[in-house]
Amino acid sequence: MAMVIVPLMMTACAAGPDFKRPAAPTATRYSPKVLPVKTVSSEILHGEAQSFLSEKQIPSDWWRLFKSDQLNTLIQRAFAASPDMEAAQAALRQAQQNVIAQQGFFYPTIGVSYAPSRNKLAGNNGGSSPGWQGNGTLIQTYSNPAGPKYNGPAYYNFHVAQLNIAYVPDVFGAQRRRVESAEAQVQAQKMQYQATYITLASNLVAAAFQEASVRAQLAAVNRIVVLNRENLDIMQRQLKLGALAEIDVAAQEAVLAQAEQSLPPLRNQLEQTRDLIRALSGNTPDQDVVETFELMDLHLPEELPLSLPSALAEQRPDVRMAEAQLQAASAQYGVAIANRMPQFSIQAGMGGMASSADWMFRAGGGFFSLAGNVAQNLFDGGTLKAQSKSAEQALLQAGAQYRSTVISALQNVADTLHTIESDAQTLHAAVNAENATKKMLDLTTRQYQLGFVGYQNLLIAEQNYQMTRISLIQAQTARLGDTAALYQALGGGWWNETQPAGVTSPKNSQ
Repeated sequence: MAMVIVPLMMTACAAGPDFKRPAAPTATRYSPKVLPVKTVSSEILHGEAQSFLSEKQIPSDWWRLFKSDQLNTLIQRAFAASPDMEAAQAALRQAQQNVIAQQGFFYPTIGVSYAPSRNKLAGNNGGSSPGWQGNGTLIQTYSNPAGPKYNGPAYYNFHVAQLNIAYVPDVFGAQRRRVESAEAQVQAQKMQYQATYITLASNLVAAAFQEASVRAQLAAVNRIVVLNRENLDIMQRQLKLGALAEIDVAAQEAVLAQAEQSLPPLRNQLEQTRDLIRALSGNTPDQDVVETFELMDLHLPEELPLSLPSALAEQRPDVRMAEAQLQAASAQYGVAIANRMPQFSIQAGMGGMASSADWMFRAGGGFFSLAGNVAQNLFDGGTLKAQSKSAEQALLQAGAQYRSTVISALQNVADTLHTIESDAQTLHAAVNAENATKKMLDLTTRQYQLGFVGYQNLLIAEQNYQMTRISLIQAQTARLGDTAALYQALGGGWWNETQPAGVTSPKNSQ
């Protein structure tokens, strides 16, 4: 009977709303005005013009577009060693097992039991003569001259073996909604896995860019410190010769101190960046990574993907997670509605009992039972009604959170596009400033060689040049970081996945 009822119940209607995927965003672009399709270019490393192409695909290993073998090796090793990735995979497998566990409630539960016992009956229940009970236990009769006769205590064995079957038909679909909710949680965990994957890669890329930037800035600041020390030495000699006032020397000492003051924060930033890279790679602080990064070893991609806003809901893991949570809330609302309906159950049992195990299933020892039950709450203080109202509000909340997530995702892409355009212009301005100070340095060098200016003028010109170099380095790093941020904002290309070594794909994890 159960084999007939199960498929029937699984195809019946389920309480609550059937989930429908939200419509794609209606936005057609990321700004009220048309954004440039190409950034400005600059004649400098990482100054290439970048074009936005809507048809260009985002590779799942997008970090390879920066053409750094060291970066590729570091990220691949981090995927295999990161505890965050391991935790995300375990959470996904847990959610998948929860679905299997929930699907098990569609089927009857079958159990067996065996209960042997040794029993003693009291002997003062009355009686007139000794004898044997029907189960073969001897009854002793005792005689008391001052009172009535009574039976002695009776000892006997008893065995009960039973097969139990219980089944709860899913008449109103509560169980189907629970399975739907569990399956939605699997989808959410798959997207959480992808988000962890993308975040880990993005954080490592950002840390590598930061390391390269700080190293270049440190070189420039160290050169500024050397120039200021050299200038101070010259001024101190001039002071001894009476060719310079003491206040001029004091001013130069202050300039040198300020330059030296900027070195410790940069060194600290470099060490903390290296600490971050070690941690993201799954290492403890005492376990260094061999990879180091320089700006000259990185490449700026010139063609950038630009997915349409309507496609963003499919690509962004956070939006897909919000959608899965919305479906789970819809299913839980159906469960709450079904809980207010009559509850059905069927129970059956069969077995045998006797004073010895070999007699349990002989003639007269068997028994069976078959019972159905229908229960309906008539009064519960409004509990079930309130629970269904609560689930309805949770569904409304999940819907609002989904829309908020979509809006935030669109804003994230829009902000990144504006930043890419702005930072390209900032780099262009930084290049112009660097060219100007470089030209000034070249002219001063020529004048010094001809004897028209003193050595101090040359030192000051080079110092000004090194200061513009720092701004230029920061602008170059920003362009690299903006590009990585765009790949992340557009979803990281997980749908074009080429599986990283040592990582279980959520696409294939069932």
